Amino acid sequence: MANPRIPGISEAEQQAIYAQLNTYNAPRASYKEAGCYLVVLPHEGHTAYSLWIYTPLLERRSILYIGDLTEDIYVSLRMVTSELWYANRRVLIVQYNEKRMATHGDDLMSGGKYRGHYLYEILRIDPSYVNWLACKFTARIPKQERMVRMAQAYMAYYRDRMERRTRAQRAGQFMGKKGDKLTDLVLKVTQVRLEDDPYKTRVAGNTPLFYVTQKLHAIDREGNVAYLLLASKNPSYVSGQLSSMEHAYKPGDILHIASARVAGTFERNGIRQTRLNYVRFKKEERK
Repeated sequence: MANPRIPGISEAEQQAIYAQLNTYNAPRASYKEAGCYLVVLPHEGHTAYSLWIYTPLLERRSILYIGDLTEDIYVSLRMVTSELWYANRRVLIVQYNEKRMATHGDDLMSGGKYRGHYLYEILRIDPSYVNWLACKFTARIPKQERMVRMAQAYMAYYRDRMERRTRAQRAGQFMGKKGDKLTDLVLKVTQVRLEDDPYKTRVAGNTPLFYVTQKLHAIDREGNVAYLLLASKNPSYVSGQLSSMEHAYKPGDILHIASARVAGTFERNGIRQTRLNYVRFKKEERK
């Protein structure tokens, strides 16, 4: 499947996005087996990116709308990959295909308490009702059978979302013991804190120069927590604020780490955490 041109960004930025998305998708199942999530480009009359799900449960018109994202590709992808971090389904960027994506009304409830509402709307307000359709409703005609399969697809998406919450409640495991070398890590940033490095902060003439450290908490796909410090190479003139020359990480960012050493392990509030040092990012991670 060819990657479509992403509007509003440079060719180099587009290549970086697809490279990171390929890394994200690498450990996940083939879309032919498990289906996949589709981030659909803005199109005529629709300025925002949108999220859809392709499901092999449906023999025809097998792409279902989930919801709108934002008008920014970076924010939209961060939302999707963060929300679906634990899903075994890939995320692909595609163009809108009216023939395959336009609704034919078969996802519109024709009876019951949600008559006149689409399944994706019901999922937002009453997922238990969609689960009842998917698991307990007895279909008597082909139209109802299709509705059941669509409900099953939407519940697969719902479970993928809920997996993040479930794993967040687990204690996780240490990623290794002190001195171990770890390679090919893919982590999602969950927390960022900025602190001045008191040993490097100095005054040049009458100008204070602050070297700000980014303290990151991040998790892998198994819910294991890593803690790492990223020291700035360039000084800032403001305490607690990164220089514009430094890349500022944000919750939801994906880290692609070529190698790191385990500096130690500790447990806080019942959560096992692994501190990493000597962190080497993969080339595409460098900004």
